[in-house]
Amino acid sequence: MHSILTHKDISAVLGHRPPLIESYLDLNLQLQNNGFDFTLRTVASFHSPGQLSLDNSERVLPQTNELSFDENEFIMLAPGQYRIVYNEIVNLPKDIAAFGFPRSSLLRCGADIRTAVWDAGYSGRSESLLVVHNPHGIRLKRGARLMQLVFLRLSGSSDGYHGGYQKENL
Repeated sequence: MHSILTHKDISAVLGHRPPLIESYLDLNLQLQNNGFDFTLRTVASFHSPGQLSLDNSERVLPQTNELSFDENEFIMLAPGQYRIVYNEIVNLPKDIAAFGFPRSSLLRCGADIRTAVWDAGYSGRSESLLVVHNPHGIRLKRGARLMQLVFLRLSGSSDGYHGGYQKENL
């Protein structure tokens, strides 16, 4: 049976080795009823095209340039697309997958986060696509909570993730 992990379930798995999530900033603020809020570590702009094909042998990721936060740890982002990296490191066991959703406050500011599935067995410091739709842009502080990761217990154990992004950004 599939089930979404609750606050209590996530708390219990945080104590495992490796922990479900590490390098979080404030457990009391980030642990939610049905997920865990991920926070902003870095922002980068895109500077070349990407390339994909049927298999990964011809995959080319676009070049990016990391952007700087100001002296108050804020960054002003104009409308457009950005690669973001989170502070948190996730260590999914082979029987838990995850889905990421933008926090409603981010949506209300005119920005969105696009994510893919976090496969069971994945471990790393994840990245997502931040899209700023607001024509006036958005100001974000380093460490702002942007996305909620929701964990799903699988009906059984999987073989685990063995893709090219395993251990990314570590």
